[in-house]
Amino acid sequence: MVAAASRNSVNTALIGAIVAVATIGGLLFGYDSGAVNGTQSGLTEEFDLSAAGLGFTVGSLLIGCAVGAFFAGRLADAIGRRSVMILAALLFVAGALVQGLTDLHALFVVARFAGGMAVGAASVLSPLYISEVAPANIRGRLSTVQQVMIITGLTAAFLVNYFLAQSAGNSLGDVAGIAAWRWMYLAQAVPAVVFLVALFFIPESPRYLVSRGRVDEARNVLTRLFGGEEANRKIGDIEASFSKDHRPSFRDVTAPGTVFRPIVWAGIMLATFQQFVGINIIFYYGETLWKLAGISEEVALERNIISGLVSIAAVFAALLVIDKIGRKPLLLIGSTGMAVTLGAMAWAFSGAGSDAAGNLMLGETEGFTALVAANLYVIFFNMSWGPVMWVMLGEMFPNQMRGSALAVAGLAQWGANYLVVQSFPAMADGLGLAGTYALYTVAAVISIFLVRSFIKETKGKELEEMEG
Repeated sequence: MVAAASRNSVNTALIGAIVAVATIGGLLFGYDSGAVNGTQSGLTEEFDLSAAGLGFTVGSLLIGCAVGAFFAGRLADAIGRRSVMILAALLFVAGALVQGLTDLHALFVVARFAGGMAVGAASVLSPLYISEVAPANIRGRLSTVQQVMIITGLTAAFLVNYFLAQSAGNSLGDVAGIAAWRWMYLAQAVPAVVFLVALFFIPESPRYLVSRGRVDEARNVLTRLFGGEEANRKIGDIEASFSKDHRPSFRDVTAPGTVFRPIVWAGIMLATFQQFVGINIIFYYGETLWKLAGISEEVALERNIISGLVSIAAVFAALLVIDKIGRKPLLLIGSTGMAVTLGAMAWAFSGAGSDAAGNLMLGETEGFTALVAANLYVIFFNMSWGPVMWVMLGEMFPNQMRGSALAVAGLAQWGANYLVVQSFPAMADGLGLAGTYALYTVAAVISIFLVRSFIKETKGKELEEMEG
């Protein structure tokens, strides 16, 4: 009866509003990932970039993401989850405007790095914040909204890019006197401003408030979320989960002999293998990928939109089942599906030929196989590793180390993201697309065994039950 009563007193409207605001950070991450997808030609022409230079320019955001994710996790323990997200929103607005307006490559890279710090901070703090205010029985579904927003941002960017390119003739043409590819960056400032304003209307995380000794403020937030009786019970549980001799610090994630505690290594594994399967090659280089396959820019942008819509549907499927079947089964299903579909893509590109101009060409069977496999791959990723990795990073660590552990896992995640994106142009040149996708296939196969061996189920557990 107590559990039923507590569920009945949950302020779903307030929790829903908090989740909606916090996940705008995910939308910003997705929007930037999608926006850069249509700017490859503009960047190359404007700044006279080589393949390696283009990879660095695109990937400079990811270096910023790694830095932002690491320091955001630490800052979140010092000044609060909401405060750091406000700083991230300000940084993202500035970065978007400078990227869209500057004629200097160095300044563009600096602005992209700054925007990356904002994206990295929001990417780890949104799931952290949601996990700390959501009821345990629906925490997975609410945290999965982060991935819904990431894919929504991607799809929105694909749509904006498509219509900008259509209006200008292509991404190099002008719209209102400004190159279309520059508008693709400037448009990012709109959701960033919305994020900034909305953050002032949500409360600070109650678990952060308890960690800083602000128990009365935490009780007030929890009362608004769950009612007075449940708030008092949670305060006691939260206080008991924190160390009595020190506030949360980086030493909480360390262990003699192995650098980090086993639970932190598990988080690093989740964070890195989410990237080693190559998903962001589809996101960042989708247009380039299809153009390599002999498809026009217009059709390539249309296929990006299709991939985005398919992704949203897949994430909604995960949202419906994650609190029923659990996190670990979804990861295993996703790894298996990605291994098969990546293998099919490697096969399809292994039979590619070239036209008279040296452009890669796929036969009818291979082209159809590549298109179907790519979309199935996106489905498997977005119903599993896409949302589940963020859900688990937000909830798998004990209260005492959550901020620091997320800093480490976030650094690893964005570092792996950068490595994959930076290496793709060179790998595509050296190994070909077939060899490149074969490597991603191997990573997907390895992830099956790692999940089976090292990941523990967190479905339905209170955050105070997590063990380190």
